[in-house]
This record gives sequence, structure tokens and C-alpha cells, in this order.
Amino acid sequence: QVQLVESGGGSVQTGGSLRLSCAASGRTMITYAMGWFRQAPGKEREFVGYISWSAGNTYYSDSIKGRFTISRDNAKNTVYLQTNNLKPEDTAVYYCAAGRPSLGRLWQGSKEYEYDYWGQGTQVTVSS
Repeated sequence: QVQLVESGGGSVQTGGSLRLSCAASGRTMITYAMGWFRQAPGKEREFVGYISWSAGNTYYSDSIKGRFTISRDNAKNTVYLQTNNLKPEDTAVYYCAAGRPSLGRLWQGSKEYEYDYWGQGTQVTVSS
């Protein structure tokens, strides 16, 4: 089992930045892909990006590409989401998740059902 604990959320002005952290425990996370999702009030959860389990390749939603950066520190069992140039529409609860590919299924990385473990979420609020 994997436990994920998120931190780093807060309230910032438009154009500000935050670094979100996701600390994993229980089982080594180096074999897992780590994804970030977010959910705004009244809206469905949406994909932000993920970092792969092999070479550490990252993939992002087009809506945040160029503003957010995902990284991981395997020695610390921690994944980061660096958010820059934040906009009011970025206001949401941000979740990290851990997942593995399954035999017979094409890994996409952007689907909720691909992830087995989820953090509790951390609130990001961007004011104008």
C-alpha cells in the first residue's frame, strides 16, 4: 500500500506561484507513475500532468503547459508540482495520485481509473 500526503497549497495573487509537495510512504514509489489532478468547485476532476516511472518523462495538459512543472525526488519519496503564473481559473483542490500500467491496457496517464492511490488534496486559491 502507498500513502500520499500533500502540502504546499495556499492563497496567492494572480501571477504568483506555489510549490505543491506529495510525500509517499509505505512502499517505494519509484515503480509508480505519479499524476496530478485538480478539481474546482462544481466541476469534474481534470488532469494536470504526470511523471513517468521509467526515465522520468513528464506530460502535461495543454491548458497548463509552460506554467507548471512536475518533478520527483526518489530519495525523498516526494513528487512536486511547481505552479507559476497562476490564474484565478487555477483555483482548485489539487490531488496527487500513484498508478501503474496494467497488462492488456494502454497507459495514458490522464485517466482517474489508472491511479490506485490518492492524496487528500491541497487547496490552491488564486485571487485577482
